[in-house]
Amino acid sequence: MVRDILTYPHPLLRTPTKKVQVIDREIEELVRDMFETMYQADGVGLAANQIGVSLSVMVMDTTPKKEAPPVKLVLINPEVVSQEGSISYKEGCLSFPGLTVEVERFNKLQVRALNLRGEEVHYTLEGFPAVVFQHEMDHLMGITFVDRVKGLKRRMALERYSKLQKQRV
Repeated sequence: MVRDILTYPHPLLRTPTKKVQVIDREIEELVRDMFETMYQADGVGLAANQIGVSLSVMVMDTTPKKEAPPVKLVLINPEVVSQEGSISYKEGCLSFPGLTVEVERFNKLQVRALNLRGEEVHYTLEGFPAVVFQHEMDHLMGITFVDRVKGLKRRMALERYSKLQKQRV
């Protein structure tokens, strides 16, 4: 089922999520809905709190972008194990429709999480998939991509977003 995506400044986007305690049918349904919602919105990543569920669950599928080998993942209670290098990428966000901002991220990550079977999984993500992971991980921690830029750049991004919102109404 496609769910509504919360848009900034909804308070849930600023609230850190809770760890998943049990992976059950509800979590499986949540993940299915997250993929459907993400694909419907033409996104490459989605965090559960973006659809109003305050749990540490993210999905990502970089297949639509031809920039890197495709990565399609379900990550429950994800954690960064190590990070290195840096990459600057012009990011967009389903919770900030129409806005893009140049963000500095780590280029390579080692991450661990649980999969839908409750098994611990480990991944090495590099380049675009690493950017998507960090973007969604930020959501799970109550951080938005606009928070990753400072000063005038941040103020200008928020002003652009405000104008975009007024045009959408």
